[in-house]
Amino acid sequence: MSEVSLAQIEKDTVATMSETTWRYWLALGIALSLVALGGWAWSVALRQGLGITGLNEPVMWGALITTFVFFIGVSHSGTLVSAILFFTRSPLRAAIGRSAEAMTVFTIMTAGLYPIVHIGRSWLFFFVLPYPNQRQLWMNFRSPLTWDVFAITSYVTVSMLFLYMGMLPDLALLARQVKSWRRPLYRVLSLGFSGTDGEWRIFEKAYPIFAGVVIPLAVSVHSVVSWDFAMTVMPGWHSAIFAPYFVAGAIFSGIAVAVLLLSGLRRGYHLERYITPKHFDMLAKLLLAMSLVMTFVYATEFFMAFYRGSKAEMEVFRWRATGTYAPVFWGVVISNSVAPLALFWSRARNHLPTLITISVLVTVGMWFERFLFIVTTLARSFVSQNWGNYIPSWKESFICLGGFGWFLMLFLIFIKLFPCMAISESMQSQHAVDAAVTPEASHA
Repeated sequence: MSEVSLAQIEKDTVATMSETTWRYWLALGIALSLVALGGWAWSVALRQGLGITGLNEPVMWGALITTFVFFIGVSHSGTLVSAILFFTRSPLRAAIGRSAEAMTVFTIMTAGLYPIVHIGRSWLFFFVLPYPNQRQLWMNFRSPLTWDVFAITSYVTVSMLFLYMGMLPDLALLARQVKSWRRPLYRVLSLGFSGTDGEWRIFEKAYPIFAGVVIPLAVSVHSVVSWDFAMTVMPGWHSAIFAPYFVAGAIFSGIAVAVLLLSGLRRGYHLERYITPKHFDMLAKLLLAMSLVMTFVYATEFFMAFYRGSKAEMEVFRWRATGTYAPVFWGVVISNSVAPLALFWSRARNHLPTLITISVLVTVGMWFERFLFIVTTLARSFVSQNWGNYIPSWKESFICLGGFGWFLMLFLIFIKLFPCMAISESMQSQHAVDAAVTPEASHA
C-alpha cells in the first residue's frame, strides 16, 4: 500500500508539469493579455511622462504606490505560513508550502517594479542603489525609496534561497525520472544532491536556519515599508501602530491570495487528495482571525485620531468616512471586516465557492484599503488651500492590472517547470501515515 501511494504522489505531482488543461491556457492567456496591456501603458508613460496618470500637486502617490504596497503585503504570507508550518511539523505543509513560497517570490518581484515605474525616468532607477561610483554620489539614506531597496533585496534573496533549498530533493528526483529536455536543467539545479544520509543530515540542519530567518525578516521588512509613511508628520500617517498594522494586513491579504491560487491548482489538476478541505479550513480560520485583527486596527485608528485631538488628523479620518472617498471606505469595511465574519460558521469554511468569494472580496478590499490611507492623507493634509482629489487614469490602471498579470504569468510558468507540491515531504508524510497504520511499513 505504501509503494502504491508513494508512486501515486510522484505521478500526480509530475502530471502538473507535463499535462496542460484548457484552464491553464485560459489563465495564461488572461495573464499575458494583462501584461501586454500594462506594458503598453508603461511605454506611453516612458514616452510622455507621468502626466498620463492622475497624480497631481497634493497627491503625488497614487495607484502605483498602492499596488507596490499591496504586493509587498501579499508576499509576506507565503514564506511566513510555510516556515511556521515547518516548525510546527504540520502535515498540511507538504501540499501548500511550495505554492506559498513561490507566491512570495513572484509577488515581491512584481512589487519591485512599481517604484521603478513611479519615478518616471525608469532607466535611472540605479541612482537609489548603494554601489560605488566614480562620481562619488550616494543615495539619500533618509529617502523611503532607499529603505525599500534594502527591504526588497534582502527579502527576495532570502525567500528565493528558502524556496530553492526546499526544492533540492525534488530536483534530484526529477533529474533521475524525467527524460525530456528538462533533465539537464534539473541535473544542474540539483547541485549533485543524491539523497545520501550525509546530505540529508546537512539539509536538515541548514533548512531550519532559513526557515528561522524568514519569520523575523518578513515582520521587519513590512515594518520598514510602513515607515515610508509613519516616519512623516502627515495626519493619518504619523502613528506608532503602522508597523503591526502593515504586518497584519500583509498576512490578511496574503492568505486570501493563497486561497485563490490553491483552489485554482486543486481544480485545474485534480489535486483533491492532497489539497484537502483541512487546508482550506485552516486558511479560512487564519483569514477570519486576521480579519478581526484588522477590524480592531481600524477602530483603534479612528479612536486615537479623535482621542489625540489633532484637528488635522480628525479631519482626515472624518473625511475618509463621509467625504469623496466614503464609498471606497465603506466598501473596504464590508470586504475586510463584515464579509469574513461568515467564516465563523463551519459550513462557510467548508464550502469552497463561499471561501473563494470571501477571498476575492478581501483581495480587492485590501488593495483599496491601501489606496484609501495613501490618497486621503495626501489629499487632505494640513493646509486647506492645497486640498484636492485624485482619480487614477485609465493608463495608470492598466499599469496596475499589468502587475497582476505579471505575477500570474510567473506563477503559471513556475508550476510548469517545477513541482507545485513538495514531492519528498509528501512522501515522508504518507510514509509516516502508513507506518502508523501498519507498523511493518516502518521497517520497509
